[in-house]
Amino acid sequence: MRMKTFKTEIVHRVPETLQSDVLYVCFDCNVVVHLCACGCGEKVILPIDPDFWRIEYDGETISLHPSIGNFQFACKSHYWIRKNNVVWADMFSSTSSELPKAEKRKKRSLFKRLMGFIHPKKE
Repeated sequence: MRMKTFKTEIVHRVPETLQSDVLYVCFDCNVVVHLCACGCGEKVILPIDPDFWRIEYDGETISLHPSIGNFQFACKSHYWIRKNNVVWADMFSSTSSELPKAEKRKKRSLFKRLMGFIHPKKE
């Protein structure tokens, strides 16, 4: 895969339409949102929390820990973001690299809560 570099945009609210080369960082929501680095167009939502992802922000660039494994997407992309640069890992296999079921449930639950917070239902 080709080299990919994101730009950092600090936001108070994640926009509905995302640009493919931007990491949207919302410290108010404790979340980083971006379109998948592979270019498939899927929205990636990363909760910033010691139990999920940790962020390092030097005022210009973002590094995220641990890796981002998009095994729920068709692309199955897997990468790290280091100083806004994508560092690619091997693609997930369906047998060897999946998260334990309890960890998947925990992440799905948080994902659903974050989606409601980022895009609240209009009344």
